[in-house]
Amino acid sequence: MQVKLGDFVRFVDENIEGYVTRIIDKDMIGVTDTNDFEIPVMATKVTLVHGDMPEASEMVHNRSQAIVPAAEFITEGVYLGLVSDQHSQVIAHFHLVNDTSYQFLVSLTTEKGDRFKGEFAGIVPPHSAVKIWSANMGDIQLWPKFILEALYFTPGNVAPKDPLVYKEQLKGKDLSVAKTDIALLKQKGWLIRLDTPAPVLDAQKLKESFFK
Repeated sequence: MQVKLGDFVRFVDENIEGYVTRIIDKDMIGVTDTNDFEIPVMATKVTLVHGDMPEASEMVHNRSQAIVPAAEFITEGVYLGLVSDQHSQVIAHFHLVNDTSYQFLVSLTTEKGDRFKGEFAGIVPPHSAVKIWSANMGDIQLWPKFILEALYFTPGNVAPKDPLVYKEQLKGKDLSVAKTDIALLKQKGWLIRLDTPAPVLDAQKLKESFFK
């Protein structure tokens, strides 16, 4: 059975329940019980309590995308949103936050010690957020490098954009800033801008530069 960080599980041989807060290796996991004590256990020795249904943010329906008029089309606002699990503060969930009118085809691969692992591939609709990866906050110095690629798509009459590519390894200092409200996730967290905002022109300064 494949378990994920944040899953609520019950021990097969003992009367213990808790949330999965660490993936130790392919066979062992760490489960934090109601006393906030993390217990290492074989993954085969636990069972899911509430099933393995994806979160609402992960469920993407295969439906036709509505065509947004060019005047109302939003072309900027792609973020990596990091929030804590609602049940355990030690678990961090990463989301692709799409504030644009584009639909994205996204893939995420992690790299650690010259080893690569495909973590997520899927569609992120316009004005939505989808969870793409989870980790233990206590292991932040061990987090792998992200290789995230996204293709822009819209059926509307909008000029195509170059693919978005993000290759970074997050560190503690990246999360040293205050949390902010993430509307699409309905909670506070950290937002890391992935696309480059267009420069804002100051008309007055532009006018002055002509006279100079």
